[in-house]
This record gives sequence, structure tokens and C-alpha cells, in this order.
Amino acid sequence: MPGRDIMGIFSCLCTKSHDTPDENYELKMATKTRVVLLACGSFNPITNMHLRMFEIAKDSLHKTGRFEVIEGIVSPVSDGYKKKDLEPAKHRCEMVRRSLKTSSWIRLDTWESDQDTWTETARILAHHKAQQDSIYNANELRPTRNSELPAKKKRKTNAGTTHVSCNMLHNQADGQGPVQVKLLCGGDLLESFAVPGLWKPADIEDIVRNYGLVCITREGSNPSRFIYENDVLSKFQYNIHIVTEWITNDISATKIRRALRRQESVKYLVQDAVIDYIMKNSLYGVEVADK
Repeated sequence: MPGRDIMGIFSCLCTKSHDTPDENYELKMATKTRVVLLACGSFNPITNMHLRMFEIAKDSLHKTGRFEVIEGIVSPVSDGYKKKDLEPAKHRCEMVRRSLKTSSWIRLDTWESDQDTWTETARILAHHKAQQDSIYNANELRPTRNSELPAKKKRKTNAGTTHVSCNMLHNQADGQGPVQVKLLCGGDLLESFAVPGLWKPADIEDIVRNYGLVCITREGSNPSRFIYENDVLSKFQYNIHIVTEWITNDISATKIRRALRRQESVKYLVQDAVIDYIMKNSLYGVEVADK
């Protein structure tokens, strides 16, 4: 009967309309851009705010529905930076290592700190991009010795024992697209692009064009206005992700060092393991009373 044919057509249409959202969802999940967040700096010492930046950035990128953050990297500057009050890299790296013991996705990388001289940020990004390409896009995994990864699985290489992330092995097998390395920073670094002679113009364009920024706003900064007023940043603003930190936190390594010099408590501002290390090694002018 005609009525039965109409009902059959209606049933098919309804079934198709229910299938489409699932197909779209799978398509969106498959086309998410995988991101590695790279934070460069002195980490002198590493603070809870440094760690919070990774979590804030990860949440914000995931909420867009377009990105999947697969890893965070902390890259301390080398001793060649020659900054005042800069503790040796061996101490700063050890404090980072201890502060990351509770993280399942952020790791320390010592390639930059192992260099004899200060290294430009653009070159550091290029190094990590090449490293990620070798991990995710090559047929054979080729990690470097100075990479320390969470959830690690030991693997023997000709250079000795290295550590490979189980997440990396899983994602490599997924056959997804290439991984993007983005520079994680605060608004103060973004504004430093305008300081004469501090950055090479070619490096600024290379960073924002070929890698991208994830910028965490800090109190008193206005990154959106600064991007508007800068021709290069405005041109590539599509590759700059601004994250507003609504739970304001003005912790800085400078203030931590000042408090330590004055023999004041920094508990709950840095990880306890970092405080213990500072005390045991008498860093930042800490005076340890004789037992």
C-alpha cells in the first residue's frame, strides 16, 4: 500500500539523520591536530605557576575541539645565558625533574641546557619539531638520550639506554597527521617581541608562522591589543592562541628567589621536592642551620 511505502521512506530518512552526527563526530576526532607544548625559560627555580601554565593551555586547546595536546616539554636555558643569579643548569634541571614526578604528560628535556652557549628560541623549536617528526612520522622510533618522558618504557639503542613514552608508541601506530610544536609562554614574552634588538625579526616570523604560540595572559597584560599593534603578529594571529587565566596567580621565580634570600617560606608556591632540593644544596642564598 502507498501508506506503507511512505512510512518506509520516512524510516530510512530518520535512520540516515541519526547516522550523520556519529560520522561527523568520528571525522572531527580523526582530524584533530596533535600538539606538543614547549616552554623555554630559566626555571630558576621552576614554580607551581610554570606547571599550571601547561594545564591551563591544555584545557583551553582541548575546549576548541580542534586540538589534542599529547605532550608538554620543559626546556631550561643553558648556563651560557649568563643571567644574574642563574643557578647552574644541573641544579635547575634536577628541580624540574623532581617537580614533574607527579605529571603523566609533562617532561624535562635537557637538549637546550646541554648547549655550551645560549640558543635562540627558533632553533630550539626547530630541534623539537625534528624530534617529534622522527618519533611520530618515521617508520622507526629514534628518541634522543636527553629526553626524559613520563610513563616510560626502556629501550636499548646503540647510544645506550633511552626512555620512550608509551603514549608516543600508541599515537605513532594510530597513523594520525603530523604533530605541531607550539611555544607556551606568558604575555610578557609576547610583548618582548617589541623590545629593540632582543629578537631577530626573521625569528619572530618563523616562530609565529611555522610553530605558533599559546599565550597565557598575566595580570596587567593585554596580548590581544599587542597583537593588533604588531604587523607580523597580526598577520599570523590565526596561529596565536590566547588563554585567559581567570584564577589569577602572580607567582614568579624572581619573587621566589627574593623570599628565599630573606629566609622566608615558599611552601605551596613551589613543589615540596623542589624546596627540599634547594635547602639541601643551599641554593638562592638559603642558609641552612647546623643540626
